[in-house]
Amino acid sequence: MKIAIIGAGIAGLTVAYHLKDFADIVIFDKSRGAGGRICTRYAKPYVFDHGAQFFIARTNKFKNFLEPMIEAGVIQSWNAKFVEIKKDKIISRRQWDNDNPHYVGSPTMSSIGKYLSQDLNVQLNSEISINRSKDHWQIVDKEGSDQGVFDWVISTAPVSQSAILLPVDFKFHETLLSRKMMGCFSLMIGFDDSLNLAWEAALVSEADISWISVNSSKPGRNGSFTLLVHSTNSWAEENINQEKDAVIEHLMNETSKIIGKKVYDANHIDLHRWKYANIKKQDVESPFIDENNQLAACGDWCIKGRIESAFLSGFDLANEMRSLIN
Repeated sequence: MKIAIIGAGIAGLTVAYHLKDFADIVIFDKSRGAGGRICTRYAKPYVFDHGAQFFIARTNKFKNFLEPMIEAGVIQSWNAKFVEIKKDKIISRRQWDNDNPHYVGSPTMSSIGKYLSQDLNVQLNSEISINRSKDHWQIVDKEGSDQGVFDWVISTAPVSQSAILLPVDFKFHETLLSRKMMGCFSLMIGFDDSLNLAWEAALVSEADISWISVNSSKPGRNGSFTLLVHSTNSWAEENINQEKDAVIEHLMNETSKIIGKKVYDANHIDLHRWKYANIKKQDVESPFIDENNQLAACGDWCIKGRIESAFLSGFDLANEMRSLIN
């Protein structure tokens, strides 16, 4: 049995991890590294986790999945000084601790994808399409080169991309078209000197920014002071096609207002545009398996925009798939 998985994010890696003993699996991803939105941008001497900032584990399934990585030091608890900011005023403070851990990859978020993919066949920088070939699926890359024939294809790409990749006769194609993921901008700011903020992670409300963190405060990071800023999903949706410089200028101004310090003299400034960053809680949370066409799809978009949701969706799909391919 040969299975092609599209997407090397947490959902795709989870499916592969739990099916690798039952099938010959190849993962295709157009990115340069595994992990999806659990990712890291390097700009020496600065390091930015420009996707997911942290995650928590609510279910025993996810806790058990994380345990080997915690033991290996690939995941650590980020015991940040956390605040909530309304416009530019701090309205609450608390210290994160090990009693309710907020996890991050160590020394970077991308360490998680590297760890999970180490024993898997992951083809990176690989943008592909699928075509029916008799009773199998043929994978072709964008140059037209044949990447193999597979019995099953599972898409774990963002839902809009899955709708494009999978054929219209996929049983759940209309469901894919009906789901909407929201965008986000990630502003990365690096400084020669610390800004000496009284906090390390901030949830922001009543602004065009939703999150600011001292990325360099996470465990295992180097000493260069960095801020990671996320726009709100709503502002990103309204401005997703804005020029990069205009987005940077607005978010830099917003950041300066919120933290009460000017950030314009930063040594490094960059922006990442996420078109598919988040999704609201879904009413129907099952992974989508079309047994007749031997196609399937899953991802955080099946449940809610969280890392644990991506894992659970992949875990549940793998469990159902095992009964089909055995």
